[in-house]
Amino acid sequence: MTVESSAARGTRRGGTETGGDAGRTARVAKSPKPAKRATAKAPAKTAAKAPARKASGKAPAKAARAEAPAEPQLVQLLTPDGERVADAEYDPYVADITPEELRGLYRDMVLTRRFDAEATSLQRQGELGLWASLLGQEAAQIGSGRATREDDYVFPTYREHGVAWCRGVDPANLLGMFRGVNHGGWDPNSNNFQLYTIVIGSQTLHATGYAMGITKDGADSAVIAYFGDGASSQGDVNEAFTFSAVYNAPVVFFCQNNQWAISEPTEKQTRVPLYQRASGFGFPGVRVDGNDVLACLAVTKAALARARRGEGPTLVEAFTYRMGAHTTSDDPTRYRSDDERESWEARDPILRLRTHLEAEGHADEAFFASLEEESETLGRRVREAVRAMPDPDPMAMFEHTYADGHALVDEERAEFAAYQASFEDADGGHADVTGKAN
Repeated sequence: MTVESSAARGTRRGGTETGGDAGRTARVAKSPKPAKRATAKAPAKTAAKAPARKASGKAPAKAARAEAPAEPQLVQLLTPDGERVADAEYDPYVADITPEELRGLYRDMVLTRRFDAEATSLQRQGELGLWASLLGQEAAQIGSGRATREDDYVFPTYREHGVAWCRGVDPANLLGMFRGVNHGGWDPNSNNFQLYTIVIGSQTLHATGYAMGITKDGADSAVIAYFGDGASSQGDVNEAFTFSAVYNAPVVFFCQNNQWAISEPTEKQTRVPLYQRASGFGFPGVRVDGNDVLACLAVTKAALARARRGEGPTLVEAFTYRMGAHTTSDDPTRYRSDDERESWEARDPILRLRTHLEAEGHADEAFFASLEEESETLGRRVREAVRAMPDPDPMAMFEHTYADGHALVDEERAEFAAYQASFEDADGGHADVTGKAN
């Protein structure tokens, strides 16, 4: 089932898009500048082909054709060339957007990319234990994040740095967990933004339960849960779909299909486009161009509005691409080609909006130069904040494990305290747990 209009579908059939030659111009830490336009063909990896049949007799040709997946449809409001295209169903959700708000979306994406690049550098320099980059997914996150209201509740995975930015979470607070100095870094209820979830897919159940609670409270807010294409194969996600549909929960499932679940491509996850899975659970699904921030904003607004009206869940598949590694411990060159990445770089989400802003006269060089300076300031601030983070108290690992305490934890705490005390020297000084005096 899809909620895309037939008029919109008619303008976007086929597997090619007109793109910009951004492979040479898109930058990780700086605002992309427009380049000579070219044509980029989208990778034909949206769904796996049906496996060949093995049987003694010939399979009827008509039956084989009937099993082929339906052609995926894509909601798009900005082409890779930055051209605004009409969509009768989703235009109303962005009809009143102003040039200032468009510049704000661009700023959000540029600063999020700059922060992400700084975090990657910090990990490479030994300041962070791990980092999951969002490079290439800025439009999906900023567009959907800006569609939420203050009273909505967000349940992220571990890559939603752009959504965290939209919810007002300080970027430096995101890094405490990856540095190993805290268990999250922010109060979820202060921003209605849950802590990052490392367990794949479990947050969809949490989101569904919270949404069911909202219904019982009679509130008109909504919930949005983020997950990736790989997580869509998890039992937790499918159970969340079942419960949300049966209980008509006001939740939006936002799947960022970045084409790779670590080293497994999407066709190893599903035989049909991911958004079509929703129909099997009894609620609508829609595929949106995940590199089009305006389309992501409109589609998410529509899904959240539907949830608030009491019409139940929606699955949004943001069709995008992870241009970097899965995490800093991953080497994507071992499982995917440079040509594949280059074809997606031609549809860089930041370059796309910049091209549109310049073509419409909504931004000038002064704006871009000022934003470049702001992004560098953000990078320096994040670096300084990370390096200034104090080491945690070693005994803190025993706190908040159980709400009312636990005999085994108490025993382990006492043993660890005695172990630390054994390093005290004769002068009453202290040593750390390695035995080195401090």
